[in-house]
Amino acid sequence: MKTSNYSYAIPSPQWIEKLCRWADTHYEFFALTNGNSYEYPESPFSSQFFAGNRLLTESEIWGENLHFRKVGIIGYDFKNHLEKLKSENFSFFDLPELCFFQPSLSLTFEKNQVYSDTELTEGFLEKIENIRLPKNGNTTCEVSPQLTRESYLEKVKTIQNHIIEGNTYECNFCQAYSGSFETWDPILAFFQLNELSPMPFSALFKAKSQWLVSASPERYLKKSGAKLIAQPIKGTIKRGESPAEDARNITTLATSEKEQAENLMIADLMRNDLSKVSQVGSVQVTELFGIYPLPRVFQMISTVASALRKDVNFSEIIQASFPMGSMTGAPKIRTMEIIEELESFKRGWFSGAFGVIEENGDFDFSVVIRSIIADLEAKKLYFGVGSAITFDADATQEYEECGLKAQAILEVLRGK
Repeated sequence: MKTSNYSYAIPSPQWIEKLCRWADTHYEFFALTNGNSYEYPESPFSSQFFAGNRLLTESEIWGENLHFRKVGIIGYDFKNHLEKLKSENFSFFDLPELCFFQPSLSLTFEKNQVYSDTELTEGFLEKIENIRLPKNGNTTCEVSPQLTRESYLEKVKTIQNHIIEGNTYECNFCQAYSGSFETWDPILAFFQLNELSPMPFSALFKAKSQWLVSASPERYLKKSGAKLIAQPIKGTIKRGESPAEDARNITTLATSEKEQAENLMIADLMRNDLSKVSQVGSVQVTELFGIYPLPRVFQMISTVASALRKDVNFSEIIQASFPMGSMTGAPKIRTMEIIEELESFKRGWFSGAFGVIEENGDFDFSVVIRSIIADLEAKKLYFGVGSAITFDADATQEYEECGLKAQAILEVLRGK
């Protein structure tokens, strides 16, 4: 995190939400990240806010000699520019495959302080504090799954036949929920979701009429100096209703050969991806099968780290590792072809990456999962959920796991 020169006391707990309301009326783009004070390997997202009006061109996004902060999203379908792949499934609405802006306002939050790179104008904090939050913002939306349970089970069988034929070892198969609305409040939805399900990579992102409301538990990739870090998640079990049940569920997840096999395959895939841009012999699995508690689930997380080669740029890192293996499966390219054949929707921003690139080239990106994607002009929204399908996966259990991952978002959208 960059050291900021100016610090101020935050006037009230609602000041950050009011800041988002103010930014929504003054900027075409803004982003809020929140690590929710997690004890997470290699640290969660910093709690920061960015706003600006300048959308970056593709050459500016990849430009290594442009020393300014960049904030935005790489959509899943950017894969088609990296490999000979296609995305021809139904799209809920059009989304840019790359969407980054240059912030003109950057703030960092720690405890009850806000830090700014530049001195804030006199009275700025008070002006934001005096904003009235809407009393009746709507976050409900009637959504329905795009696949029936029966169709989901059949597609899992098809994937397992592909595994038998040797076309894939593991396939991250996803389904979508979608809905339409007259009015929908993404800012209120974010704060409700973050209260229900605070995550280490929570984020709110506005790009004109399009929004990302994210409660992501997963890091895609982080660069800190010469160090590169990937943290794939594979392995999920629900939280218990008591400490004793929690302990039993941790043991069940930690000792599951199936979950370990899923996690190991993706950790190995990420190890291979990082090796393409890292110093020879520097790629290490620093933690394998770590079990971490989240509000509703325990997740199995592995950490892969390496030392980046000096001649490698941001574009080459993305070329080597995107999309992240946890959202594709292995082998990556053939499995993405199977995903395209069997999924019923165009993923868009879902299972892409959201993050911040700092002036010095360091960056931190999450995986866009457990996230609502909305277009206020189209008056539509959708979200995706998925799981890893392996040869010994139980289709019914995988379907139930998708329901568990959708739970918090559905509670927001159904007003429960």
